[in-house]
Amino acid sequence: MENNEGKNAPKQSHAIVVEDFISQSLRWGVVISALIIALGLVTYLFTGDSGYPAGFFPTTISQVLKDVTHFKSFAIIDLGLLLLIATPIFRVAASIIAFIFDRDRPYVMITTYVLAMLILSLLLGKAE
Repeated sequence: MENNEGKNAPKQSHAIVVEDFISQSLRWGVVISALIIALGLVTYLFTGDSGYPAGFFPTTISQVLKDVTHFKSFAIIDLGLLLLIATPIFRVAASIIAFIFDRDRPYVMITTYVLAMLILSLLLGKAE
């Protein structure tokens, strides 16, 4: 019995480490995105200017990143929102890596499919 317990212990501790990493990344992703959004809101409140003409918002990631370097408040808020959206997508990608290390092929395939659908929905989605 001791041999079976010894074999399961490293795998359980590996799973705990992976789950802890994923859990921490989700927490930090939410905290960092909230701080960035708050920074954008504070910038907007102090300047009173979104950085854009009325009714215009950045709609591409490259435009958001470019406008963040110019400290446009709505671009900063958008960056925080993009990070918030990316956080669970990162979790799915990290899960694929964890399943690869665990050699759990069915879950690798399922999670890869989920990640592909998430990315596809982002690429095909349109802002109007």
